[in-house]
Order: sequence, then structure tokens, then C-alpha cells
Amino acid sequence: MIGASTVFPAAIGALFALLMLVGGAPLGMLAAGALAFAVYIITQPLRGLLLFCLLAPALPWMTITLGVRITTSEAILALTWVGVFCQWWSGKLPPWPDSPTERAMQRLLVWSVVPLVAGQFMVQAEGLGPVNWVRWLLNVSPVFLVPLLTPDQRTRDRLLLCLLLGFAGLLVISLGFFIKGRDARQMVPFLTALQYARPDAIQDIFGADPTRMASPWVHPNSTGGALLLGTPLGLFFAVIHRGWRRALGLFVAVGGAAGIVFSGSRGALLCMGLFVGWLAIKKTPYAGRGLLLALFLAAALLVIYPPAQQRFASLFSSNDVSTGVRFEEYLHFPESVARYPLGMGFKAETPATANGVYGISNLWLNYWYKLGLPGMLLFIAVTTAWWRQVRMPGDFKVIDESNAMRIATVGTVLAALATGFIDHYFSFTQVLISLFWLILAISLQTAKARP
Repeated sequence: MIGASTVFPAAIGALFALLMLVGGAPLGMLAAGALAFAVYIITQPLRGLLLFCLLAPALPWMTITLGVRITTSEAILALTWVGVFCQWWSGKLPPWPDSPTERAMQRLLVWSVVPLVAGQFMVQAEGLGPVNWVRWLLNVSPVFLVPLLTPDQRTRDRLLLCLLLGFAGLLVISLGFFIKGRDARQMVPFLTALQYARPDAIQDIFGADPTRMASPWVHPNSTGGALLLGTPLGLFFAVIHRGWRRALGLFVAVGGAAGIVFSGSRGALLCMGLFVGWLAIKKTPYAGRGLLLALFLAAALLVIYPPAQQRFASLFSSNDVSTGVRFEEYLHFPESVARYPLGMGFKAETPATANGVYGISNLWLNYWYKLGLPGMLLFIAVTTAWWRQVRMPGDFKVIDESNAMRIATVGTVLAALATGFIDHYFSFTQVLISLFWLILAISLQTAKARP
């Protein structure tokens, strides 16, 4: 049998020669660079997963065009899967993951074909349903990539290090722009240069409340959700490491907490408090003191930072726009799902309030909206199976290398799920959900590795 090591150089050489003939030297050299990058990942797919961890947290929606416009993060995941298939061809990969969580996830993916087909006929939109469906599959695929490519503790440590470096990059960009000037619109040219789609929409989002910290995640609530994933990981990473790794973890933890406050994401801030409260209930060392310190710092921030005062006051205002929209969404949700009994599918994004069609700011109900009631129940089955595999009975009185990252990843997923009661961004938001499923997969692998 001809191996991948023989097929790829031959195919690349033929394609390079063709491009040189058709487009001349400039196109040929550009293609050569792109092909070299593809080979770099395909021959060692773990490199693709590590590169994804570096890029996705910091620049999630930087795009490239490959026939259709796709984020660079998703393109890297696609190349990683090509490498995985090539390794299977060569017999170098372990068997397909087959834990209860992964089996439940496979059932959810199989069911998604039904709303995909139904949505093509029932939804009046110009979107490419099959393309959006494939992109969603790529975004949830870390559930399977992590066990396939990080079977041992050493590779998982490399994965976590790259992930934290990615979150550190996000904080450097976001806090850098925030310190430079308090107007979020200053970031628009930067994101436009990175080929972010719809710069006009980005301008509108940043202009709606320019005092909230801008970030490459564009919407402040998405920024808060992303930082909610990184902050607990950074904290526990710092606990078990020394030197520059500890400094990295502390920067992500402290900077992430500050970023959540500056973004004005009330849901992320609330769920970060729930995470610390969970640690305190489990008698984790210093968690109680940390909770008191967090409350003190939050109170101090409310005194000295006027935008935080405004966001906090809006919680108790009957005129708060976002709260009013959420009540409207719940009021009209039965009517919305009745329009799409098998789910809205992937032809269009879940609609915001417009033309009598409402979205829903709830993680589970958004699954119902997109994938129908069976889709929501299958998602619940996935998270239930996950919890049965990763839960840790008893207290966390000792934190060391044997349990720190397990506590961090499990707690991070729980905090992310808690945001689902007030927002939907961990359901179908591109790239953000891939980070969610990545951390969930790490928690599973960490749990499997412990007796």
C-alpha cells in the first residue's frame, strides 16, 4: 500500500507545477507557502491542534477564503482532521474514542442531519446550510480530537500551555487597546486588517457602548464568555507551576478577571462568582478568602469605575434593553419553535428580534430552536454523561499536580453551562464553542487518567 508519506509529496509537487504554469512565479510561491503550511499540519496533526489553541482564543474570527469564507481557526481544524485521516490510513492512531460522553455526542451529530435537511426547506434565507453544518461539525470536533491526539499527560500539558498562551495573547490585545483609549471603536481597523467579516457590523457593536472593553471576540458578552473559559485554567495552572509558567497562569487569571469586569458581561461575572463559590463549598484551599477578596475588589471597582456602576445599576432598571429583549424572547419562544418543529437547522443563524421572529438567550432552548426538541435532549444527554464521568465527590482540601487541572477544567465547563441560563453563546457561536468542547474533552481525558 502506498503510504501518505509518498502520496503527499507527489501531489504537492504536481499542484505546485500546475500553479507555476497557470499563474506564474508569484502565485506559485504563494501556493508553495500555503502548501508547506498544510503539509506541516497534515504530517503531524497534533501540531494543528496546538496551533488552534494558540490562535483561536486570541484571533478567533480572522478569516480566509477557500471557496467560501471560513475562519482561520476552523481551517486549521479541517487540516488537522485531514492529518488524522492520513494517520488512520497509515495505522498510527489509537481506536476511535468510545466513552459514554463520546457516544452521546455521536448520537447528537447524527440527529443534526434531520434539522439540516428540514431547515433547507422551511427556512427562507440565502445561507448555505450544508456549509454551515460542516463548520459546526468542525467546531464540536475537539471532543474527538483531544483523546485521539493527546493520549498522555505530556501532550495534554503542551495543549494546556498553548491554550493559555492563546488566552494571554487575547488579553494583551484587549487590555492593550483598553489602556490605550477607552473607546472600543479604536479596534475596528485592527480587526478589519485581519479580514474580520462585516466591519460595519463590528463598528455598530462597538459603537453601541464604546466604554465596554473591545476584544477580537467583538461582542462584549462573547468576550466575557471567552475569558470565563480561560481565567480558571490560568489560576490552577499557576498553582502547580513555577517560574514563567506560574507568571503566565497568574496573568491569564488576573487579567481575565479584570477583562470580564471591563467587558461589562454580567453573565460571565456572575458565573465566575459561582465558580469561586463552588470551590469554597468544596473547601478548596484559599477559596473562601478568594471569594471575600473578589467581593471586596468588586465593591471597590463599583466605587471607582463609572461604567461598572452603570452596568450594575442596569440589573435593577426596568428600562434595561438587553433584559427587556430576553423577556420578549421567552414570551415568544413557543411561537418561534412551532414554526420549526424539527429545528431551524443551519441555513441561517438563530434570528435576533426582527420581523416578528425571535431568538432565545438560553443555551438549552437555543439547541431546541436550532436542532428541535430531540436535539436539546441529546445535548442534555451529552452533558449528563460527561458529568457522570468527571464528577469528583468529596472536598478539594489538597490541590496538587494530580488533581489541579481536573478541578479547573470541570469547574470551567460548569461555569460555562451556568451562563446558559442567561445567554446562548456556548451553543452555536463559531470558535467559542470549539473552545468549550476542547476544555470539556480535556476534563474527560484528565478524569480517565486518574484511578
